[in-house]
Amino acid sequence: MKILLLSLILFLIDQASKLLVRGVSLPWFNINHKGLFPGESKPVISDVLHLTLVENPGIAFGIDPGESLQDLILIITILTCVGFLAYLIFAKNADKKVRISVALILGGTAGNLFDRIFYGIFYNYAPLFQGNVVDFLDIRLFRFFIFDNIHGNYVFNFADLSILSGVFILIYLILSMKSKEKKKNLVPQLAEDREDPA
Repeated sequence: MKILLLSLILFLIDQASKLLVRGVSLPWFNINHKGLFPGESKPVISDVLHLTLVENPGIAFGIDPGESLQDLILIITILTCVGFLAYLIFAKNADKKVRISVALILGGTAGNLFDRIFYGIFYNYAPLFQGNVVDFLDIRLFRFFIFDNIHGNYVFNFADLSILSGVFILIYLILSMKSKEKKKNLVPQLAEDREDPA
């Protein structure tokens, strides 16, 4: 259950950061934080890191595959969350590093899924399940021609970072396991070759 707590913490960090940037109004608590308007950018470190509010209808890093794929993306995201949650609940004896990487992916995926399900209603611009993901981390060091998109550069959020970290760790672990397996199979083969020099 500690691993699921990691996913929950990442989800909460992601949502808190999005609400701070996008703004939040809770009249019954006398809270009215304006945030940025879509497209607005504020430098944190000039020409390095800016907060730029982008409402992303597509997938990670501001990539928009088009309106026709929005429902498919939503279904895949829901299935991914359910699958990874089931894995973390039932595969308690699996490798801890694999479980941590899955928890990272789950926390990030759940953060972006929450935006898609509820933000349209919260911010009064779309029905349930039709919201956009809030992106705001604008790292301008990466402004190369291959990174350019409709926003001029990729803008992302903490959920995207969490997903990306989990995927990289998972790939590294899979490659490491394959490499160890290869070495393991190679040792008996080398011993066999030494015994039979023919």
